[in-house]
Amino acid sequence: MPISAKPLRIDIPVRLKELRIAFSIADLAFEGDLPACIFHLQLIMKDIADWTAKSQVIAVFHTNAGHVTLHDEAYNAERKLGIGNPYKQLLAELMKSGVEVELCGATATVHKWGNEDFLPGVKVNTDAMARMSQLVQDGFVQITEWD
Repeated sequence: MPISAKPLRIDIPVRLKELRIAFSIADLAFEGDLPACIFHLQLIMKDIADWTAKSQVIAVFHTNAGHVTLHDEAYNAERKLGIGNPYKQLLAELMKSGVEVELCGATATVHKWGNEDFLPGVKVNTDAMARMSQLVQDGFVQITEWD
């Protein structure tokens, strides 16, 4: 994130010791050319690292955002492109920083994707609605990404 040349006073400083966050990502909204969900995940993971906080962050991709979890060949087939998955490196970096990436099993079924179609480390849940319900009941804060 670029640093502003103008001074900015933080009126409500936030510093958390522990976070349990579940992102529900059904569609891609963009901050410039970067999906906002990826920008927001990067931002909270930086905060967590700065705070040395204990955390569990889960990103559940589903509906119109499921393709983000595909490897290059499957991405090209799904999106009818030849560029490969432009989000794969960003997801790999997020997973390396501790984000757990999941894909909705119902989304995969509708698109006829199998486990061999996904990026390394992507886990498949039964379906996004059931998983988000489970995570909220387990004490996670739900963040819903929208356009």
